[in-house]
Amino acid sequence: MFKEANWIRALSVVASIIAVCMYVSYIPQIFNNLHGNYCAPLQPFVAGVNCTLWSIYAWFKHDRDWAVFIANFPGIFFAFITFFTSIH
Repeated sequence: MFKEANWIRALSVVASIIAVCMYVSYIPQIFNNLHGNYCAPLQPFVAGVNCTLWSIYAWFKHDRDWAVFIANFPGIFFAFITFFTSIH
């Protein structure tokens, strides 16, 4: 059986991978935006702000929280690119 620390570490790795996949999934919408099939800009904007705040929190925390940082940092770029390409 996993010790709690091992279980939490495994969970943080899986959660970080899933979060990165969530933000990478913006790529098709970015292409759609660039081809004139625009999405609503509010959701990616709010996601970008959220990722920025969580990344700042994780980076400046006394003991850096790498799982939270890794999970959110790519979202800054993908969400804001989606937001900017959705403005028409």
